[in-house]
Amino acid sequence: MSIILTESEAKALLTKVLSFSKADECEVNLLGEERGNLRYARNEVSTSGALTNQNLTVQSAFGKKVGVATIDEFDDASLEKVVRRSEELARLAPENPEYVGVLGPQTYIPSNGYVEATANVSPDTRAEVVNKSLQLSREQKLVAAGFLEDQKGYNAMMNSKGLFAYYKSTNVNFSLTVRTEDGTGSGYVVKGYNDVSKLDSVAITKTAIQKSLGSKGARALEPGKYTVILEPTAAAVLLENIYFDMDARSADEGRSFFSKPGGKTKLGEKIVDERVNFFSDPTYPELPAASWSGDGQPQGKMMWIERGVVKNLAYSRYWAKEKGVKPVPYPNNMIMAGGTATLEEMIKSTQRGILVTKLWYIRPVDPQTLLLTGLTRDGTFYIEDGKIKYPIKNFRFNESPIIMLNNLEMLGKAERVVSTESNQNYIVPPMKIREFTFSSLSDAV
Repeated sequence: MSIILTESEAKALLTKVLSFSKADECEVNLLGEERGNLRYARNEVSTSGALTNQNLTVQSAFGKKVGVATIDEFDDASLEKVVRRSEELARLAPENPEYVGVLGPQTYIPSNGYVEATANVSPDTRAEVVNKSLQLSREQKLVAAGFLEDQKGYNAMMNSKGLFAYYKSTNVNFSLTVRTEDGTGSGYVVKGYNDVSKLDSVAITKTAIQKSLGSKGARALEPGKYTVILEPTAAAVLLENIYFDMDARSADEGRSFFSKPGGKTKLGEKIVDERVNFFSDPTYPELPAASWSGDGQPQGKMMWIERGVVKNLAYSRYWAKEKGVKPVPYPNNMIMAGGTATLEEMIKSTQRGILVTKLWYIRPVDPQTLLLTGLTRDGTFYIEDGKIKYPIKNFRFNESPIIMLNNLEMLGKAERVVSTESNQNYIVPPMKIREFTFSSLSDAV
């Protein structure tokens, strides 16, 4: 049996698994994926890898007593065994007061993240993509290290009330660091796509080389508050901390930025600049996603922050019932709407500021204000009179993405980016921010 099942094959397998169930309710989740990768360092390929994974998770419930078991064997005896095991665990389990039962049949909007060209990527394809990158770094006597990974897979679920959902997808991520031979200059680029034909390793490598050569001879600049231009890769690792915090229960219980005194939340309040719009949409062409959530709830386009106002928080089915509101599933993708400016136009409009190409090692300082700390890396540049003047040494920053989005001056064209912290893909624009706080210098390159 192929690891990547078609919709009809997945449906037949899940139907068989459910036929073994003797529980009050049963839900079965099925996952299959194939991954391939190529890693290189010091201008040479170091590893070539492949991974195949297929597993099935069965959740059985007797009233509010719930048990879960997982298996990666698919003969009939193993399938029945995993169902029996989940039932045994359910009978042994204490009642779960927050169990709300499984959903009945749902209707999902069509979404498609599967591209045949990506699914057909071979080791030869990976070698060709990486070789184009290596040729450029070797020619300029620079030192390159990178990672290319492609993935194809599917998720499917079915339950005893007749719900069935299926989603097939592909993805390719390519990250690259280029350093000068003396180690004083460094440039980094990362890109992710569903369609491998959009991956241009030559263009990516040229950008990393430009940053690497441009960052040699970095000068020290005094820490303080500066106007900054954040490239999308730098902005994404800050913004995702807002996304991760948009849970209604955490807000209601006073555990997040979205909390207010007295058990209230900031739902309906303006919290950032009115040019800020966050939304999720499983049909978004550049960032498609499954149109169903982990518990089977349908997903469509949803505004989370609109014109700076908090429009929605994620409500689990249990918490929605407690609060007497409609459930809102956590989104499968997140898009920040951008402006029309190019990065070059943003630089040209800056009299004095700093261009940040990457932030890393992000850590929380104060969850109530979303205050974060971290470091710039792999190319930080001083801007004067609308031009990049010289590279500067890296900084540690202390900043909240909420404060940052209240100090917004300019938004560029949004693009797909990969978070260097979570490896999640988002749509994020470059942005120009005033009074961004750099607290100290860093010796990192």
